[in-house]
Amino acid sequence: MEVGSLPVELWRLILAYLPLPDLGRCCQVCRAWRELVLSLDNTRWRQLCLGCPECRHPNWPSQPHLEPPSWREALKQHALATRTWTQNGPELQSSACLFFRRRKDRRIWHVGPGCEFETLRGALGVAGPYDRVVLHPGVYEEQAELTIKIPVEIIGLGTLGEVALLVCVEQQCPTARLCNLVFMPPWFSTVVYKTSWGHVQLDNCNFEGAQLQIRGPGTCQARFCSFSQSSSVNLIGVALSLLDSCDFSGSDTASVTVEGLPTSERNWACKHLAALAKAFPTCFVSESSSVVKPDSFSSVGPHPPLCNIKNQMNLDEWQKKAVLEAVCHGTVIDDGWSDGEHSEAEEENPVGEKENNRISLTLDYKISCDQHGLSHLLKPRSDGSLSLASCPDPPSETPESLTFQQELERDPEANMLAASTLGCILRRCLFRDGKGGVHVSNYGQARLEGNVFRGLNYAVRCIQNSTIIMLRNEVRECRASGVFLRLSAHGLIAENNIHSNGEAGLDIRKGANPIIVCNRIHSGLRSGVVVLGNGKGSIRSNQIYNNKEAGVYILFSGNPVVSGNHIFQGQAAGIAINENGRGLIADNVIKENQWGGVDIRRGGDPILRNNFICHGFSDGVVVGERGRGLIEGNHVYGNKGCGVWVMSSSLPQLLGNYITHNCMYGLAVFCRKDPENVEVREGNWPGQDGLGDEGANGERRGAEAEGREAQENLNDEGELFAWESDLDSEDERHSARRSISVALVEGNCMSYNGVGLYVKSSEPLNAFSNLVNSNHGTGIAVLQSSQLTRLVANCILENGRVGVAVERDSRVELRGNGVYGNGSHGVVFGGNGQIVENDVLGNGGYGIQVSGSTDIKILRNRVQPAQGCGIAVLGAVKGIVHDNTLFQGHPGNKKTLLHMDPGNENCVLRNNSIVKHNSYTSVSPWILESPPPRPQSSSPSGLSSSQHPSRLGISMTNRISASVESGCHSGSMFCCIL
Repeated sequence: MEVGSLPVELWRLILAYLPLPDLGRCCQVCRAWRELVLSLDNTRWRQLCLGCPECRHPNWPSQPHLEPPSWREALKQHALATRTWTQNGPELQSSACLFFRRRKDRRIWHVGPGCEFETLRGALGVAGPYDRVVLHPGVYEEQAELTIKIPVEIIGLGTLGEVALLVCVEQQCPTARLCNLVFMPPWFSTVVYKTSWGHVQLDNCNFEGAQLQIRGPGTCQARFCSFSQSSSVNLIGVALSLLDSCDFSGSDTASVTVEGLPTSERNWACKHLAALAKAFPTCFVSESSSVVKPDSFSSVGPHPPLCNIKNQMNLDEWQKKAVLEAVCHGTVIDDGWSDGEHSEAEEENPVGEKENNRISLTLDYKISCDQHGLSHLLKPRSDGSLSLASCPDPPSETPESLTFQQELERDPEANMLAASTLGCILRRCLFRDGKGGVHVSNYGQARLEGNVFRGLNYAVRCIQNSTIIMLRNEVRECRASGVFLRLSAHGLIAENNIHSNGEAGLDIRKGANPIIVCNRIHSGLRSGVVVLGNGKGSIRSNQIYNNKEAGVYILFSGNPVVSGNHIFQGQAAGIAINENGRGLIADNVIKENQWGGVDIRRGGDPILRNNFICHGFSDGVVVGERGRGLIEGNHVYGNKGCGVWVMSSSLPQLLGNYITHNCMYGLAVFCRKDPENVEVREGNWPGQDGLGDEGANGERRGAEAEGREAQENLNDEGELFAWESDLDSEDERHSARRSISVALVEGNCMSYNGVGLYVKSSEPLNAFSNLVNSNHGTGIAVLQSSQLTRLVANCILENGRVGVAVERDSRVELRGNGVYGNGSHGVVFGGNGQIVENDVLGNGGYGIQVSGSTDIKILRNRVQPAQGCGIAVLGAVKGIVHDNTLFQGHPGNKKTLLHMDPGNENCVLRNNSIVKHNSYTSVSPWILESPPPRPQSSSPSGLSSSQHPSRLGISMTNRISASVESGCHSGSMFCCIL
């Protein structure tokens, strides 16, 4: 009969009445008939799949509202799975239908009122191998343990729930299958089924208040089963088991417990279960499990995202807004700050003509300084674009995260774990409304794919050298941490959606060392990832956003590798390193966080390298009380507060960073609370009112007490979650690099900020070989420095106001710097110290202005002013001005090149050279040589060079050490963490 003799619609209507065996035969007629039968996927095949009493909806229990890719394929997979238990039996007799194969001499025994047997025990006593025992509706209770000694299939007749068993069954045979049954515990045991060497298959069964116990080399395959009312599955030393599409709810402990190293002895079913695990890839697809890009916020979670400041305006508007906010906050110039005495030319010109002062030193009279040691940082790049130090716009692009496949290609260990199928495999299961989801301990192994965990105390707990593999799961609304790893646990956690949990999304401690890649960790009520108590781990290419506390929180000697992540829109810090935390923080994009992008304090000592830290609502990097760390090669830009905020009791090393386009300061070093926004800062966090350690400890006690109060209610087996209890040993935490005793700022580019470098500190600071250019206010401002601040071999170029400003009572050494083309004076010095071997050229006001009752040495400098004096000594200055060379600027400048107030008897002028223009030529013949323009490409006199990453091309000086006292406490704009 030809298909074309009737319309296709009519054929489909006819075929919709055929049973499954006849549909299978029709598929074998010809290609046209096969295509016709396959086209019935959403009609007849759907009816057959849902009509099978042993098969629930293919996406039950987690997503029954979603259609499977193919109903026919789902029915086929079900038919293949239901035969797994018979693979060890005698040969099957073939039939014409693909889905049905019958066994020779297989008998069916009926049990129930009016049947040949009234009890299950009686039927099992006469049943032969692979016979089927059919239980009619009713409740079957056994008063003693029931033993199954031959392979058998036990089926409940009718709908699920009509056949209930109150039994304790021990399997002592190679295989068995139970289907469509409800298990309830008898009076003498909560274990309703157990086996220690055979294989059991459970299809469409309910467990109510009962336990399923499997010991290796026994195995288990459970499909479409429900475990409720504190039911659980206990797997002990099992080599391989498969739990597929099961529902776990209302547990008092963990719903699934995997314990012990998988036994080396394996039963016959292991190879078939392994084939099933590989042949049935996870088909769980959730709209919430797709990878989100950090700039795409259409599906970031249940809570609306925070505003993306940069995306709401173009770059020009953003820059204007940044400058305006900096001025409005009073951060460009402090309240009591003065740029020094103005020259007469400055006083005569209105404010709108200040720009003319900057260019009044024309090219005809300007001494060239283009070949100074840091000039290569200002040159265009090889592609013709502007360098990062000279570009007026912040970077517009950030690196993309790697995909999971790319991560597997670069990490053999992760690739091996992703392919592993040992231990317990849980797939497409739902864990809800109970205490725990999966507990893996004592070298156990588990693989979780496409599961949903919600409303639990915790989703997954992996301890005691166990291995966990989590792929494409959803973990949400847990009252404690979502995933908890400790005691040297490890594994792979990839492409999961972990969100809205009461504690951390992932909690890693006590030597645990997992690989965490390509997850979405967001909307948590506390931190996204917490690493503490000597915890480790590799946290890579994740999207971590919209958490109430730090995106990644490292403390108590935690030492992870955090790389390639996008950490954004957090309501606190992006990454917080606290309480002796360590770690390598590299190549991350950290942006749009409410507090500091990276917050380091109280002994935190990380390596922070090559990160993009941008567009924060507060500071970029915060180094608070007793913070340490190597901060190297980062891009810190577009933050509303400071680029880098450092507290004077901390000892960071800042090397080769690009700190640009920040609203307040590029780098700020404080010893007390920042005067701006004090009320806002003190009003938001407890413990901020105090000073010193007392205030900091008060803050910590308030936050941690709140955390412990919440966590003690979630106590498991008498163990508190208090983080202090996990502090073991320092683990040679200082062995990675030698320590320093003075904060070091070396080889950085600080451009287009409010102020480049702002120092208000009571402790020493070393700033070497930095490029400070094009900032809107002062280049370097030192307002308070009771200990020596060393500014050596820096280039301070074209800043809007003073190049270097030193307030009274400060101790500062200026040596080997180049101060060029700043809008106001080159150097304004009101403190104590020395100004030695600097080049101060082309600045809008005086070259060097010294005032007040200071004690100072001004030696061997080369100075050319644009307006005003070259060197001006004002007031009762005590010191010496020796061996300086002063070049005349524009001939129209009538100020004397060297000026000292009359009556000053405490300052000595000696051997200073004044070079004026030749009246017969209009072009200045002067050049800077012997030495060439400063800063020098080599290290200054007396300082040896140190190695720096060659890609930055900055030759830097060595680290100068001095003692530092701790105890100061300060605050910055939204920089404190709980």
